[in-house]
Amino acid sequence: MATEKAETTAKKTATTKIPAVGKKAVKPVAEQAAKNPVKATPQSVAKTPKKKPKVKVVRDFSMPKIEYQKIAEIKEACLKAGLQVKKSEVLRAGLKALGEMNEAQLKRAIAGLAKTKIGLPKKA
Repeated sequence: MATEKAETTAKKTATTKIPAVGKKAVKPVAEQAAKNPVKATPQSVAKTPKKKPKVKVVRDFSMPKIEYQKIAEIKEACLKAGLQVKKSEVLRAGLKALGEMNEAQLKRAIAGLAKTKIGLPKKA
């Protein structure tokens, strides 16, 4: 009787197919591309809007507290004039004004600044 069970079990395992797990027929990319070519028409290329390059913001400078107070005063003056501005806008406007100066004006403006220490303060 034990041999009969062993024979039937052997027959079942020999005739039963075990499916392969995780294997799929993969076609090479070149064959797929040859069968489904992508046609680029001038209309489809013209319709896709180009993305503007993202401008990276850099935060890297040292400034004395007195000059931060000056920025606050300029912001208050802008509020009185009906403009609500941010600190960065005040600084950018100052850069624009410096860029429009001639060399002599620029030298005077830079010479009038106090020197500041560069970098972060040391931890105590």
